[in-house]
Amino acid sequence: MIPRYQTVIFVILLAASIVMGAVLWHLLDRAHQRLLAGEDSAPTRAPEVAPVEQATLMAADDSDDSLETRVLSLPLPAEPGARARAVLGRLLDLYAAPGAAHPVPGGAQGIVDVFLLPAKNGTDAEPGAGGGSPSPSGQSLAVVNLTAAFANGHPSGIETETLTILSICATLHANLPQVAEVRFLVDGLPRATLAGHADLTRTYLTSESTGTAGGDQP
Repeated sequence: MIPRYQTVIFVILLAASIVMGAVLWHLLDRAHQRLLAGEDSAPTRAPEVAPVEQATLMAADDSDDSLETRVLSLPLPAEPGARARAVLGRLLDLYAAPGAAHPVPGGAQGIVDVFLLPAKNGTDAEPGAGGGSPSPSGQSLAVVNLTAAFANGHPSGIETETLTILSICATLHANLPQVAEVRFLVDGLPRATLAGHADLTRTYLTSESTGTAGGDQP
């Protein structure tokens, strides 16, 4: 025969279990309702994707120290700075590909950002600094911020460094004709040279680079 006190304890534990089960069921039901409400209120539109457009890349070729025109279809943002970065990233991807005519490691990750500022009269003005009046023709100065890893890994030599610089300038002008001048930074700071030779302290005119382009190569 079961003692009475054990029967009382059993009944109490059973009642507590029933109450706890009911509370847990209620909490689970509330959580389910909140989840459904969150799904109903979540946006159903897919994120916008940049439309695919034709981009002109002025790709360097070490065999004859020239620039060749390559027209590719790329997703290009509308904002000029982001557009410039996308185009230059694809250019550097070409250089990082196996068998590239102008082999340079790093690819698109070598570009931190590209900023467009009003061009100054003269080539000695610092990007964003005072001095000089804005170009009356609406021309822009592109400030290309490279990564230190890209600059440190770039092959050293006056020809190969100069070709990289000129191809970047020519590609910017081909896709953003308003870009008339280009300055370079490395991790946001001035740097004397790209890899020991090409001067990064000066302002490059895109008109100097466009005249070196070779024939079209779609």
